[in-house]
Amino acid sequence: MTLVDPIPPPSLLVQLSEPLAEKLSLTTLPYHVHEILLGFLGYHVILHVLSPAISQLVCPKTYRGFNKRTRLNWDIHWVSMIQALFINTAALWVIFKDGERHDMDWRGRLWGYTPASGMVQGFAAGYFLWDLQVSAQYISISGLSALLHAIGALAVTCIGFKPFGNYYGLSFVLYELSTPFLNIHWFCDKLGMTGSTLQLYNGIALLVTFFGCRIVWGTYQSIMIYSDIYKGLTMPSAGLASSPLTEGKCDGNPGGSGYELPGNCEVGDLPVWLVCVYLAGNTALSLLNFYWFTQMVKAVRKRFVPREERVKKAQ
Repeated sequence: MTLVDPIPPPSLLVQLSEPLAEKLSLTTLPYHVHEILLGFLGYHVILHVLSPAISQLVCPKTYRGFNKRTRLNWDIHWVSMIQALFINTAALWVIFKDGERHDMDWRGRLWGYTPASGMVQGFAAGYFLWDLQVSAQYISISGLSALLHAIGALAVTCIGFKPFGNYYGLSFVLYELSTPFLNIHWFCDKLGMTGSTLQLYNGIALLVTFFGCRIVWGTYQSIMIYSDIYKGLTMPSAGLASSPLTEGKCDGNPGGSGYELPGNCEVGDLPVWLVCVYLAGNTALSLLNFYWFTQMVKAVRKRFVPREERVKKAQ
């Protein structure tokens, strides 16, 4: 059973975005532009409206006592928290319920597309677009690594609209399973709970989930897509249909939601540029995950190893 997109796109928006999508060869993009816009605007509403308003009601003295930099960082962490909870729920729902995705072979994992998985990809792209803007605008706060992460994540996500790697897009979304624990760890520091029991247990959960979903699961999925790409590059093209990646189009078929969906796209040769962009983005994100894991271990250890022991070792 194929899951449909529970948020059908406005037909006018589909028509308006089709010329750009055709120019960029992003065949499925028009059917998910509305979700990109909803995500991008929604996260800005959380950043500039909801987080400040709710924070001043729940912890007014603490929030008002922050300097401008810390207050902005607080609001950004709340956007990250809500996005992670939402996108993980949506991705897990599609992974467990979408029968067509479950039955895909290597060709399907590379070129396959289902409306529900496109929805998750759309909201993920909306977040990474928001993240790119915020990381560039406040690079002194977020740092260069966050900006590089936003660029790589947005590039890899948008390639999914060709469609390409849509199957793996959902798998990599599960990186965000560790994000809520990371945010709780940060909130504990700002609420004067550094070294508390809550932060200790949360720190353990953070390291376990980060290692499990980003290092173990992420590395496994990277190996899987590298293997599928190798098959796509070495498999003889004879007998395979012409590729939507080179023609920029797919055969439309009814998606059950009152609009045409480009499901069942044909497969074919892999353009070298596409492979390079995707592998570069995925590899960069994987390396960042390893780097961030070492930094998290240091951060958690710093809060719970006795100060005297740290000083002694430093000496």
